Amino acid sequence: METSKKVETNWYPEKSLLVTQLSGILEKSDIENWEEEFVSTLEHMEANTQFKLFVNLHGFTAANLEAHKRFRSVIPLTLANYGWKEGYVNLFEEEAKQMTIRTNRGIQCIGVAHSHQDQTKMDLYESRFSTEQEHYFVDPAAARDWIEKLQYSEL
Repeated sequence: METSKKVETNWYPEKSLLVTQLSGILEKSDIENWEEEFVSTLEHMEANTQFKLFVNLHGFTAANLEAHKRFRSVIPLTLANYGWKEGYVNLFEEEAKQMTIRTNRGIQCIGVAHSHQDQTKMDLYESRFSTEQEHYFVDPAAARDWIEKLQYSEL
């Protein structure tokens, strides 16, 4: 049974929470549409906003290598423009060294929760890359709960 496609990004200003979700078997064009919406949402935030991000990839599968390659850099490269370095970019040492972290219009990411169905990958990322501000989950509800409760004072 094929999972239906879901490609969306929503901003909840009252919670300072940005939620982006990919699920289903997605083609390169789906990834491009998602990236456009994700980046546009960030660009339309008020200047000097701090936000938390929930990256919900539970149920996502790239349809092919082309789609996977297009997908894999979107979150790290986009967030690098909002003061955030993804923990897992350290898997790619050369790319990580070349990343420039800056803030666009004073908008800054202050925490990220990741969710994906691959237990092995999430356990590895959690053990190697988690911090007080970034965690990796298999359960999307647990990820959302954690990021919503993350307080600025913890940072």
